[in-house]
Amino acid sequence: MEGEHREGQGGDGGGRRCKKTIQRRQPGEGPSTAAPEVPPVVPMEEETMPAAGVEDEPVGPKKSELRSRLGWAVVQAIYDGLPDFQRLRLEGMGFGPFLRLEELAPDVALIQALKERWDPECHAFLFPWGHMIPTLEDVVRITGLRVGGQAVTGTTYTSYQEPVERLLGLEVRGERSSLVQWTSLQASLGVVNARHQTGESQAEYMAWLTEDARAVLAEEEGDIVDRDLRRFLTLVIGKLILGTRGDPVGCRCLPLLEDLSSVGNYAWGAALLVHLFDSLGTSSRETGVAGFFPLLQVWAYYHLPSLGHGVARQRGAVPLLQRWRFCCNERSLRRQVTLIHDILDTIPFSHVRWAPYVGESDAAQPWVERDRPYFGRDIWLHCFNIVVQLHHRLVARTLGLHHAVVEFPTRQRPWERPGHSFRGIQQVTDWTVWVREQLDDWEQRGREVASEATSDEDYFRAYARRYGAQVYKGTRRPLDPKGRISSLEGILHSTIQQRDDLQVVVDQLRAELDRAQQMVGGASSSREDPGHSVLEGQLASAAARAEDALAQLREREQELRTALARTTTLEAEMAELRLRPKAAEVTRWREAAEEVSRWCQEAEAAARWQQEAEEAARLRTEAGDLRTQLGEERHRCDMLRSEMKGLERALALVGRSHSVASRSGIPSGSAGHYLTSSSGRRRNEVARRQERAPEGSETGPRAMAPPSPRPPEGTGESG
Repeated sequence: MEGEHREGQGGDGGGRRCKKTIQRRQPGEGPSTAAPEVPPVVPMEEETMPAAGVEDEPVGPKKSELRSRLGWAVVQAIYDGLPDFQRLRLEGMGFGPFLRLEELAPDVALIQALKERWDPECHAFLFPWGHMIPTLEDVVRITGLRVGGQAVTGTTYTSYQEPVERLLGLEVRGERSSLVQWTSLQASLGVVNARHQTGESQAEYMAWLTEDARAVLAEEEGDIVDRDLRRFLTLVIGKLILGTRGDPVGCRCLPLLEDLSSVGNYAWGAALLVHLFDSLGTSSRETGVAGFFPLLQVWAYYHLPSLGHGVARQRGAVPLLQRWRFCCNERSLRRQVTLIHDILDTIPFSHVRWAPYVGESDAAQPWVERDRPYFGRDIWLHCFNIVVQLHHRLVARTLGLHHAVVEFPTRQRPWERPGHSFRGIQQVTDWTVWVREQLDDWEQRGREVASEATSDEDYFRAYARRYGAQVYKGTRRPLDPKGRISSLEGILHSTIQQRDDLQVVVDQLRAELDRAQQMVGGASSSREDPGHSVLEGQLASAAARAEDALAQLREREQELRTALARTTTLEAEMAELRLRPKAAEVTRWREAAEEVSRWCQEAEAAARWQQEAEEAARLRTEAGDLRTQLGEERHRCDMLRSEMKGLERALALVGRSHSVASRSGIPSGSAGHYLTSSSGRRRNEVARRQERAPEGSETGPRAMAPPSPRPPEGTGESG
């Protein structure tokens, strides 16, 4: 687990804890019997993004603004507390790699910035270099979930009370609700209290959560085991895969969980992508993103590495979400979002990684090879009553193909995004028939994407005309001439569409007005009816306003055409001037080049002088060191010379004393005493003679040599 997540903090925003807290049992103790006295379960709080105007709240884990919105820690703790045979069943259903993922801290600023670039008409992100979308291959590689098999769809019930009570043994709040309370579902799996106590490490927190879950979950096969597994799958699907913005958990998946042997046949990864697309298409005022947003986060880390928000942590780990961690930033959320937009507007096209998985070894990812037939195809994606089409042809470069000019989808065809149209339809025969028809497309695995284009120029030109105004609307850098032309073309194209739509409205209003006037003129009594007169006046007024707006749009269109023509002409003139510079400019450039050359020479000479000065200073320093060493050596020589003279005198005295002793026959002991006293007397006499000698004579006073470090051998002198 990365970091510490305050999942048990109150919803008042201040992070206050309840005064009454539960006493945790120690390892080895039995389950607590005081369950009725336990405080209410504190659910995992939703991670809502601050409003766009918030500037004074830094985003980072130090103040715990980023709490676990998905409840990942509790899900992993319950998964670790399941018996081994239950985990084997989940592995067979295809949820094993997904449930073994480690928690990823949410990159709120990146998710919000990408949400603001989402186009709900074609279900793709709009960037200066074209469309980009997460694909089924991204889902499989990042999460490990299955994207092939049966579509996740079925009948939408008006009330889920009966299946929840029968399959889960829980209660549903509200007869028409499709949500079950997170608190009751969490408590039914053994996690009664999810508070993260102060000073408690993440390992200790996970350990007691797992122990609580293991104490409640059944360990023998039977109906209770199946009920526990359905509860856990409802938690995983309703809170992680198809996550909601609030605390309640969606239970629309219950009809698909009744037969546990067929749960692994559904394309839960494709449903995850549909749910995420639907959440991105909500109003820009909603700053939260429902669904499994770590997919979007890691997708951006792989395809847009220049953003620098993700840090690799485990190389070679699979699924690929295991390899990344969020790089924290202490700036305010709005500041981070602004910086990300600026980077997206200035990223060189060559820095975008269209195919980041080239060269990736699939030996450790069997789920990739299993679902490979669904990659690179335009295909319908289903998630209950939401159906969207994955427009893979808009991002053909992910397949190594050139972009061809395509017809960009619009909202004029309601079947392009029927999610909102079909939302809330309950047990309708037409809905079931329509889904069955779309399942045929799913079974055919979609239409394979192909492109006969030899370059991307035509696509870029059509993309600029269609989306130029949207792409360059928020940029803060000055556009180059081509960028200005593309922006003007996009605005002009949008204005033409508005004009055509308004023309249709004017024609309809005029037709209604003519029909009303004919009705008034055909009946003699209608002249006296005030209702017809009011209707005619309203139609005339509306038609007049529409015609005025149409006239303004036509003027705006003409102004844009004029500006576009002027900008195009100016760009051509500027290009010609750049190719044919004036003579004065050439002379000025030559003088500037000569000046630069002279400066370079002077800089080189100055560099040489500086090197010579440094060399001279070094030599002076070395000479001073040598003189110091020479003085020390001279002093050492003088000391050695003085010691040698003292030794010579001592040897001479020893020789004379031996000769005197031998002639007089004095014993050695007496001779030693005699030598000692005689040598002392002799020294005294020599000292007196030196004192009496005149100054400057040879026998005058001399500098005394330092005493010998040890007495000469054989003298018999002592200290």
